[in-house]
Amino acid sequence: MINYVHKIVRTVLMLVLATGMNWSNLNAQGGGELPTRDQIEAKYKWNLTDIYESDEAWEADFKLMESKVDEYGQFEGKIGNSAADLLACLKFDDEVGITFGQMALYSSLAKDRDLNNTKYKAMFDRLIALSSKVSAAGSYIQPEILKIPEDKLWGFVKEEAELQVYTQMLKDMLRTKEHTLSKELEELMALSGPVRGVPGDAFSMYKNADIDYPMVKAEDSDEEIKISDGRYYAALYSNDRDFRERVYRGYYEPYMKNKNLLASLFNGNIKAGMFNATARKYDNTRQAALDRNNIPLSVYDNLVKTARDNAEPLHRWCGLKKKVLGLDDMHAYDTYVTLFPSVTKEYTYDEGVELCLKALAPLGEEYINNLKMAFENRWIDVYETKGKRTGAYSSGTTYGKHPYVLLNWNGQLSDVFTLAHEMGHNMHSYLTATNQPYPYANYSIFVAEVASTINEALLLDYLIQNAKSKEEKLALIEKNLSQMTFTFYRQTRFAEFEQAAHERTEKGEALTPDILSEMYGEMYKNYWGPDMVVDEEENYTWARIPHFYYNFYVYQYATSFAASQALVAQVKEEGQPAIDRIINFLSSGSSKYPIDVLKDAGVDMNSPEVVLAVVKKMNKLLDQMEELLED
Repeated sequence: MINYVHKIVRTVLMLVLATGMNWSNLNAQGGGELPTRDQIEAKYKWNLTDIYESDEAWEADFKLMESKVDEYGQFEGKIGNSAADLLACLKFDDEVGITFGQMALYSSLAKDRDLNNTKYKAMFDRLIALSSKVSAAGSYIQPEILKIPEDKLWGFVKEEAELQVYTQMLKDMLRTKEHTLSKELEELMALSGPVRGVPGDAFSMYKNADIDYPMVKAEDSDEEIKISDGRYYAALYSNDRDFRERVYRGYYEPYMKNKNLLASLFNGNIKAGMFNATARKYDNTRQAALDRNNIPLSVYDNLVKTARDNAEPLHRWCGLKKKVLGLDDMHAYDTYVTLFPSVTKEYTYDEGVELCLKALAPLGEEYINNLKMAFENRWIDVYETKGKRTGAYSSGTTYGKHPYVLLNWNGQLSDVFTLAHEMGHNMHSYLTATNQPYPYANYSIFVAEVASTINEALLLDYLIQNAKSKEEKLALIEKNLSQMTFTFYRQTRFAEFEQAAHERTEKGEALTPDILSEMYGEMYKNYWGPDMVVDEEENYTWARIPHFYYNFYVYQYATSFAASQALVAQVKEEGQPAIDRIINFLSSGSSKYPIDVLKDAGVDMNSPEVVLAVVKKMNKLLDQMEELLED
């Protein structure tokens, strides 16, 4: 198998092309239980019949895929015989991958609508198990292709026109030849996939289904409310500091109580990564993770070093926020609340849709028409309901089917930005699948967050341009500063912590809950500076972040944010040529390496100036805020 099924399932397991900072909900501070799905209007819920008309249709494809396991044997030992044999094998592999993608999309989305409904969890688990069998059955393909002499392989491509579409894929295969194992070992790696995924799967079920948050006193009454992810993040925006603090401390209770379990899962994920890296002859887990998309380690190192060495804007922001809020000390639960509550406004989902359509108009008529199609045809699941997966994500590219978006709408400005963010992913996936053949109808996470943060930047520009008062402009500058804080600095801090945790484990050190907490707390303090008080609860952030189970994923939020700021600046400077490059970027999929796709769009991620530009922009925004506050 050329990793198609494995890649599909890994992508679906992630399903978190998310903002990283907004997990909102319906009636976040209201009492009682969350609404059930039957209480939500159909237009605000996914229409999964666009994928399969019924569960029975899914089951029919499941049986079909079971039969494909044995059919892989027809190509074994023959791939190098002729161009026709190679093409037949690759086309068969594509067909299996396309069907698996659709099955994974349906079962995953159905599962996430209500994690307490075990039917769809069972369907998804069955698919994961089957994917391992299919991957094992096709595990000989790549080793056999790599045994073909290169001149003979390219002769096949020249001889058979339909093989030419696989050129980039074959080049990448040859690039990673030294990390490709024998047929027997590739089969073993495929069979071990579900086992290596156990830590992440167990963490996901704990966080999304089994976790039991405490009840706390509500903000404006003596009523008690039960904490959820959505209510936690909504509370952090509250102007009532006591309410923020009690929700914050209550939220961490189950993580601290289960610190040994969560540390075991955290370490288990690292060790699974070490197994993969060692088996595939990489020096370490980070190299193995970045090499999948041919990302130089220097890009990661440059980001972490540049952000860490230039954390002064974040220190400034912490001090300024502390001063304006009139606080004696600054805590993590003070970092989200606005300095300008008088301009706080609630937004309905429909108002958020209209704002996005207006703000993203600079990307052109085609882009806007595609957005309208998504908004009008139930591609989006809007509100938090009982048992629904927390967070926000776009489902990624599934060839032949449109992508879907999960939200947990709470009516805040942050929700409007989440909508813009996720629709950036959604349009990226849609345009990729529409314009690329199946082998390249996907894209790496390294470029994924560029599409989403371009949308956020355009939305922010639109809102600032239409600000009606100094206070509103200040609030929007604050929003920009918050984006830089949580998308650039926070994700880079996560990346530094993740790297340190992996490196210490690879050296043979044991990472106990206390050591992990000490590591995280020290980095949190270093990034935020001397004005920040690090509470014991904050030290346990490592225990609740799902992205740490995706293995060197988070750094890409920060690099993508830097790239998107550069691309939006080019749109302002150049107009249509820059817009055309962005649309081409959104349509390119994996037809080139992600570094090269970004370079074609106009950004060289090997340049430290791209990262430093964010630092400089944050300082400039702080200067503007201080000047406006002094007027």
